[in-house]
Amino acid sequence: MNGEVSLNGIFVPTLLILGVIASICTVVLMRLADFAGFYRFVAYRALVDLALYVIVFGAIAFLAPQFGFAP
Repeated sequence: MNGEVSLNGIFVPTLLILGVIASICTVVLMRLADFAGFYRFVAYRALVDLALYVIVFGAIAFLAPQFGFAP
């Protein structure tokens, strides 16, 4: 499999799809962390959010071949 997915004849890079999925998962995790009060213990919220996105994106990219994606 190549690094692109066809959506109705439009080829979309696999990493773009994985990035969108990671963004959605990160937003959900950020809402949960805010609801749980996790950000009270953090000095730089934006840095924690960026690190969370990188971790989620890495995990999704690592698990992508098991779901049929090949970045």
